[in-house]
Amino acid sequence: MYQIKCMNAISKVGTDLLTEQYQLTDELEQADALLVRSASLHEMELPKKLNAIARAGAGVNNIPLSQCAKEGIVVFNTPGANANAVKELVMAGLLLSSRDLIAGYNWVQENKTRETLAKDVEKEKKRFAGHEILGKKIGVIGLGAIGILVANMCDRMGMEVFGYDPYVSVEAAWSLSKRIHHSIQINEIFEQCDFITMHVPLLDSTREMINQEAIDKMKDGVCILNFSRDALVDEEAMKKGLRSGKVHRYVTDFPTTGIAGEDGVITLPHLGASTEEAEDNCAKMAVKELMDYLENGNIKHSVNYPDCDMGICQVAFRVTILHENIPKMLSQFTALFGEEEVNITDMTNKSKNAWAYTMMDTDTQPSKELIDKLKQIPGVVKVRVIK
Repeated sequence: MYQIKCMNAISKVGTDLLTEQYQLTDELEQADALLVRSASLHEMELPKKLNAIARAGAGVNNIPLSQCAKEGIVVFNTPGANANAVKELVMAGLLLSSRDLIAGYNWVQENKTRETLAKDVEKEKKRFAGHEILGKKIGVIGLGAIGILVANMCDRMGMEVFGYDPYVSVEAAWSLSKRIHHSIQINEIFEQCDFITMHVPLLDSTREMINQEAIDKMKDGVCILNFSRDALVDEEAMKKGLRSGKVHRYVTDFPTTGIAGEDGVITLPHLGASTEEAEDNCAKMAVKELMDYLENGNIKHSVNYPDCDMGICQVAFRVTILHENIPKMLSQFTALFGEEEVNITDMTNKSKNAWAYTMMDTDTQPSKELIDKLKQIPGVVKVRVIK
């Protein structure tokens, strides 16, 4: 029986997928796997028996990835499960930044008791007219699951779309409209676009990517949308840009005391992936990832170990080994199996940066002594036998 601990409220649509092999537990020390949304695990001592953590969402800043890798805990996320929810909010943010809808709404609320309201509207509405987005240039920075949807949406709405992502996957490239202009340099987006929207993870290389130098290169009156992470933007540079008129609107899903209330800023309370549908989709994907790993050893959408899939084991046993990505590991593994005359019927090995994963199917059960010897090999982090 596998024990699953939910660190946050997880949609029942997801947890209902758990079979009779699983049991939800309130005891952290008993957990074989964790389901988490926003709870921070950085200050937490993770249990020794923990095998996996699944984040019901894309961002994993709340999880100590390096520590988990060293302890043989595979961390999953759910890329794309909430992409449509974020895309739809970006569309709303795009319209809010181009048409002065919020100021217009506020004016009506402030004057709703006027007997002459209907007449006064005709006089005042020009203040809130704004601009159409048709034919305007928009730069989409990051062409992952969300960025692709945003780029294609803007294309269908008649905008001229510039996409920038030096690491765009082949699958993503095939999904993009052929009309989207692929920018080789990010400066092309800064210099050419009327609107800029960011869809990249927070890394050392992306932190404060919208800084004073970047803003100085932008067109006067640019609108900037941030539905990814607050730290992608240098707030002081943004406030300077807004006050000078260089930036017309800054729409962010991450309100902070430093930026909320600034003229020209539209702040939303982190609504991007908060729809019921997105939470259901993330929960379902996270649960399926955990089940496939615990039952079959397969890794899909891991952020600290390589993805590796051998399907359902067709023979008696499957041995999985999480280990450092260093030379001669495979030869040491196979030598031990050969010494015990355990036949390996199928095997795969994948690596990702400093870490690697090996899966081996056998037609006879490896002995406890063999498993202990595997665990003692320098660089081996965790060994599991799946029946």
